[in-house]
Amino acid sequence: MNQQNFHALLTLGVKKGASDIHLQAGYPPAYRINGNLYSAKMEPFRPEDTQAAVELIMAERGLPPDADEIDCGYSIPGVSRFRANIYRQRGSFGMVMRVIPFELPTLESLNLPHVISRIADAHQGLILVTGATGEGKSTTIAALLNKMNASEHLHIITVEDPIEFLFPPGQAVVSQREVGRDTRSFKHALRSAMRQDPDVLMVGELRDSETAETCLKAAETGHLVISTLHTMDVMRSISRFAGMFPTEEQLLVRGRLADSLRAIVSLRLLPRADGRGLVPACEVLLNSISIAQSIRDPARTSEIPSLLERSADDLGTQTFDQHLLQLCRRGIITAEVAKSHATSPNEIQRALSLDPSEM
Repeated sequence: MNQQNFHALLTLGVKKGASDIHLQAGYPPAYRINGNLYSAKMEPFRPEDTQAAVELIMAERGLPPDADEIDCGYSIPGVSRFRANIYRQRGSFGMVMRVIPFELPTLESLNLPHVISRIADAHQGLILVTGATGEGKSTTIAALLNKMNASEHLHIITVEDPIEFLFPPGQAVVSQREVGRDTRSFKHALRSAMRQDPDVLMVGELRDSETAETCLKAAETGHLVISTLHTMDVMRSISRFAGMFPTEEQLLVRGRLADSLRAIVSLRLLPRADGRGLVPACEVLLNSISIAQSIRDPARTSEIPSLLERSADDLGTQTFDQHLLQLCRRGIITAEVAKSHATSPNEIQRALSLDPSEM
């Protein structure tokens, strides 16, 4: 495996529209396209092939060639950037290369609800973008920051592991820091960031209570903080955030979150009915007096979905099931996809059975 062959495999994946490229000993290269994983019609990789590919990435990044697990960025000029996750399995190297286009996404190009554009106008507080791995969290945040960079005179600091999308000079000044390359850890970068005159702080992931505490303090002191959680919906995002802290602190944290939270956007990528890629389904929370009360009181957190439904017309909030119905009625997804991803499949079925367009 030389650099030319390695780049050819990655370039093929980009041309095919793959979101991820899998390289593992014992298998041919595999490309995730529209949510499905397809193997190339090639001979399986040998352990020395994947090791050679890893060594190419490590050499380009100035990293030790014998690391067991590592996340890092990689670029092919004129083709794409990639987020590489390198790991060992059964004594040999494997890697997954996430495709990150050079072109920055826009909120419109991602087919996100219009309300999310309003979220980008916030100037302080905490915004959480949540969802499982590969559901579009990083891309959505990049679109939010892209909008700010194009229109606001701000200092935006990102702390990422690794850096994904690259932001060119715009109206804003954007400082992008990579853990392991520009800073020792999220903890050190966040402490330092508060002395760098930030307006917007983007933290790649809330991984522990210390990171969450620092982000909460930044939001409480007038900064806009954007970060991610690996949670499936709005309600679980709130519980997960509080759950990162010791039990005796969780009620206090809920109160602080209720005061600082501006929005939560939870994402799921679904196959389009026309087979032309994926479309996001979103659950969207915008904070309000009633929402804040439900965040403070764990016994009332279960009321949040009904509050989102009732505020849809006034605030633009929505549950997953509301958005699934909208997408289905517009013919963007099928009824089967809507029901299989719904929180309440029976309610989706009932709503569709009452809709003449779905008869």
